[in-house]
Amino acid sequence: MPRVLARNLALMGEQIMLARKRRHLSMQDVADRATVTRLTISKVEKGDPTVSMGIYARVLYALSLENDISLIAANDPLGRALQDAELK
Repeated sequence: MPRVLARNLALMGEQIMLARKRRHLSMQDVADRATVTRLTISKVEKGDPTVSMGIYARVLYALSLENDISLIAANDPLGRALQDAELK
């Protein structure tokens, strides 16, 4: 896996862990809400690339952060620049 992807997954996992801690929830609390195991929550918080996007989405939902999913690729400066170049 490219380092930049591993780093971004680790950052996402850390942000999820901090969100859980700010809510004073245990890993088991989030696991129960997301209907996964505590081990899976641990993997999510480490940014494990083998965890499916669906699980990440359920964990975000369990933390009331489900709308953050819509932010993925929302800011696309390269795509917009390419599109603008075609329009000129």
